[in-house]
Amino acid sequence: MKKANKQRFFGGVLAAVLTAGALYVPSEAVSFAAGVGTGADPDTYVAPRTGLNVNAPAAPEPYPQEPKTLLPGEPAEPIPGTWGYDVRTGAFTHPAMSPDTGEGPQPFNGSLPYLDMNQYSKNMKVEAFYPYVAGWGHSWQATFDLNGHRYLYDYENDMYNVFDITDPKKVKRIDHKEFNIKGSDGGLNQFGPFNVKYNKTLGKLIAVQGYETPRYGILENKYTSPEEVKAIRDRKMLRGFRIYEVTSPLWTEWKVLSETPLDSKAKAKDQPQQGSGSVDVPVYWGDKYLFVAGAPDDSFANNEYKSYLYSNAQIAYDISDPTKPKRLSVWWAPGQRKGEEADYNKNPRAGNKTSWMGARMPLFIPKPVEQGGKYGYAAMGGLGFYIVDISDPANMKTISHLEIPMSVSGTEGDNIDVTKVETTGMVYYSGYPLGEDCHEPYKHIYAIDVRDPKNPKIAYALPRPTPPAEAPFTDYCQRRGSFGPKRSGYAAIQPGTPNQQYMPYTFYNAGVQIFDLKDPKKPTIAAYFVPKMYGEIPNEDGKTTRPSESSNPVHSIFVEWDRNLVWAFSNHGIYVLSTPLLGEPISGVPKNKL
Repeated sequence: MKKANKQRFFGGVLAAVLTAGALYVPSEAVSFAAGVGTGADPDTYVAPRTGLNVNAPAAPEPYPQEPKTLLPGEPAEPIPGTWGYDVRTGAFTHPAMSPDTGEGPQPFNGSLPYLDMNQYSKNMKVEAFYPYVAGWGHSWQATFDLNGHRYLYDYENDMYNVFDITDPKKVKRIDHKEFNIKGSDGGLNQFGPFNVKYNKTLGKLIAVQGYETPRYGILENKYTSPEEVKAIRDRKMLRGFRIYEVTSPLWTEWKVLSETPLDSKAKAKDQPQQGSGSVDVPVYWGDKYLFVAGAPDDSFANNEYKSYLYSNAQIAYDISDPTKPKRLSVWWAPGQRKGEEADYNKNPRAGNKTSWMGARMPLFIPKPVEQGGKYGYAAMGGLGFYIVDISDPANMKTISHLEIPMSVSGTEGDNIDVTKVETTGMVYYSGYPLGEDCHEPYKHIYAIDVRDPKNPKIAYALPRPTPPAEAPFTDYCQRRGSFGPKRSGYAAIQPGTPNQQYMPYTFYNAGVQIFDLKDPKKPTIAAYFVPKMYGEIPNEDGKTTRPSESSNPVHSIFVEWDRNLVWAFSNHGIYVLSTPLLGEPISGVPKNKL
């Protein structure tokens, strides 16, 4: 999840956009007044305004920069001349390393001075658009089928929208709710990520919803603000998960079956509890086992990240009786806990006050244990990639570990796509950008060959998306906002059987990119949909609008493999997309789901 949004829409023309890291630094400040061509100075780029960009809104200006003292070990600003946009070749070079300077525009010589209003598409069709937004830079989704209808939740911690999506071209919003996430009333003040599955044994729809300590808004810097650390430690809330019986499309009508802290020494009513709580979407297949990520107590604390106290482990539960979950085992990487500093300090990131160390998401499991699945794949941030034997959830064990190339700052080791591993032996591992204007290393999507589980190895990286020829820029870093992969959706909750050749992926300002993996020696981008950078969002009064945020144009996707639909969640609304690569889109609830 990205940090709290600090960016609001700025009017006015961006007058000077040079930063210390520009590859080509003219002798005078560069004016990006609307114009066409490359300017009189061959080392100055002036973006053309054509098509829908003639009247495009101005891009946000850089934040006023206050003097900043880096903490010991923090990465320094990249050296001028080592990164930036080459106006002669149209290529962009990412910094090798950058500090965690917080979010905000950091344009360079070559950045667009306006928000690109054009839309670009290849092999994709917009089936419908709905102007609803749940999260400015991040949101989760979940679907479930009930009484012949399919429902979609689009949500963040502080709000959710519920839609009847049975007919994707006539979607109806049936509920909306907002939460006061600044309070501390036992966890009822937030809406955590959840997973809904039909439990055949019980004959009921069961939902598991996680609750974790806030990642923003309370703790800004644990190294300098002990009072903020104390506020997190003392916060009264459920740090774990709830299990519900889903009796209605509406969350407010679900029946609570149990509340379980990850802290094994605490009961749900005990306050405060230790640890982080349950991180991201729980992995549950509608049967016996549940897998969550989180720090079960305060000893899981070796993490560089400034605004987070914990280093999250992987935890397995038996929820055969959803009213009485039983913790089976906890797996963690060497060095995550206090007292394991000897292992922790072997990592080159140790001490940098920047890297996320530990899990951001639960294990990625291609096949449920109940169906004979043996392996879970762990993205452990700066601690790297692990293969874990989960065949006996009461005794999870490490099979192997693989170091991943450093990519500081930004998020390392967040997502693993496991949808192709059963047929190809490949999983796809990536982090995602936190900064804007490519002021950090690029986040590659690595194909990892796991056919020999004891010896995983990086086979190749997926191609970096490039703009179409008609775009007024030659590299997506110029388009403003964030650029890079986010996630490919959630294999554990997206309905249907994933296509074994094509993999959709969210790419922020590069929209949705679909990779063709047929030839593992030469993966390509076979389709894409890149919407405009900005739009007007309807307010709840139904009469007025507000400008959308521009830093994260497309931050999430949800793939309905059983209906051949890709839902793209942008900063200005929801796009329902189809592509001939997946097949004709389907309306209604597939018969095998009724």
